[in-house]
Amino acid sequence: MPRAEKGKVRRGQTSDDKFPTRRRLRRKVCRFCADKRAFIDYKEVRTLEDFISERGKIIPSRITGTCAWHQRKLTTSIKQARAIALLPYASTRI
Repeated sequence: MPRAEKGKVRRGQTSDDKFPTRRRLRRKVCRFCADKRAFIDYKEVRTLEDFISERGKIIPSRITGTCAWHQRKLTTSIKQARAIALLPYASTRI
């Protein structure tokens, strides 16, 4: 590969080629804000399972893309579903 001319920087790399520049990632969209028909309810176990990890932990909004308002509603409904045994508190096997 021919060497880049002095002063020119290839796209995605810095001048010393040790540390490539970061790409801007696309912002995740809240599923509930995008689809107005979707709602959060503690009885909707299939919807709530998408936001729980294999070990039974609630997945944070920075990973799922859920907005803060819907993440709070989601957390309370997951906790309600756990209290009445619709969802497990933790996985059965560790």
